[in-house]
Amino acid sequence: MYISRFIQNYYFTFLAKNDIMFFMISSTEKKLAAGFSIASNAVIIVLKFIAGNISGSISIISEAIHSLSDFLASVLTFFAVMKSSEPADKDHPFGHGRYEDMSGFIEGGLIIFAGIFIIYEAARKLISGHFLETESYLGIAVMGFAVLANFLVSSYLFHVAKKTNSVSLYADGKHLQTDIWSSLGVLIGLVMIKITGLVILDPLIALVVALFVLKAGFEISKTTLNNLLDGSLPAGELNKIRRIINSINGISGCKNLRARNVGAEKQIEITLFFEKNMTIEYCHNICDEVEDKIKEQLGNCSISIHAEPICEKCAAKKLK
Repeated sequence: MYISRFIQNYYFTFLAKNDIMFFMISSTEKKLAAGFSIASNAVIIVLKFIAGNISGSISIISEAIHSLSDFLASVLTFFAVMKSSEPADKDHPFGHGRYEDMSGFIEGGLIIFAGIFIIYEAARKLISGHFLETESYLGIAVMGFAVLANFLVSSYLFHVAKKTNSVSLYADGKHLQTDIWSSLGVLIGLVMIKITGLVILDPLIALVVALFVLKAGFEISKTTLNNLLDGSLPAGELNKIRRIINSINGISGCKNLRARNVGAEKQIEITLFFEKNMTIEYCHNICDEVEDKIKEQLGNCSISIHAEPICEKCAAKKLK
């Protein structure tokens, strides 16, 4: 009996230490990714403003302003990741995960603003009909560098966001992805202007790019707003939880499955029914098995399970 208790205590202590180590590594990696995004955006902004002023291209200057919104979003993400990584405290007993959701929602708004600004500048240029000749070689070089740099940084952000389930890093990566499309559109416009001499192509391509930018902004805002309003997890993830519960022997039924995203964490609540003659220890072991399997499937989760004795009304009430 003493050996059994020692093994159980050692096992759960080992799990707890693993969870702490995973949290610390994830937190450090998220901070590194957010800081890297800030640095890359700062360099790109400076280069775009210099190229825009030297070449006289309004599209490049507009892109510099777009990148400025990327920079502000990256700074916002960095502080959101810093804050959300803090453990729960007296004033925030459920943690600080909402900071990531709020950061992502604001970033979606910044992307939408950037798309509207691009449309405004392109429309103003089309309406005025003033298409000035520009020195495009420098602009082509800077836009090409911006596309490559943002592709590499956004890929890294998506990788870390998927690994740590970070909403704000995903939003930041999506923000940079829109910058790739807008920079690529300006790059193509500058190349076409150089080849054909048709300067009207610059604002026309910018309008097309703005549609992609707006689409990304609305998608991010919709997802993060759903999290802020305690929207449910996607149906696919809820179905995974149902399949896990139905696959475990000893569970007689369940009800009140509720799940939501809070920053990088999924919070799940379930009520499980057990036979009346089962011991508390046996029910507890089954609940641990349910939690372990859900975490294997869905990653970072906080799971609360309420156990109840089975009754006639809830007999064989399996989730379908």
